[in-house]
Amino acid sequence: MALTLKKLASPLLAACLLVTSATASAAVDDNPWDDSHPSALAMTTDLVILRPLGTVATLLGSVMWVVAAPFTLPTGSGTEAYDVLMKEPAIYTFYRCLGCTRPGYNHSAGEEQAVEEARYE
Repeated sequence: MALTLKKLASPLLAACLLVTSATASAAVDDNPWDDSHPSALAMTTDLVILRPLGTVATLLGSVMWVVAAPFTLPTGSGTEAYDVLMKEPAIYTFYRCLGCTRPGYNHSAGEEQAVEEARYE
């Protein structure tokens, strides 16, 4: 009996911790994947780690695409190789706001800034 309780204690404790953390995160109104206001930690991590890695991936992808070109162009898959090896890393690295997870201009943040500037004029 005591051995069965010991075997069940760890999974039961883990389940209780998971349920508690899930309900706590559900109670928070802020969406952690919301790109409208990235945190300082997200911006710093992006600037120090992710952007340099993205630049290296773009450069290495460019070299790999040039090496693969003789094999992909005759088969008609040159565009797909370009997209995967060069375009996607370049978009991730250079076409998104600092700290954002998705590429593209953040329209909601720009609109909010325009509203704030209009208040002070």
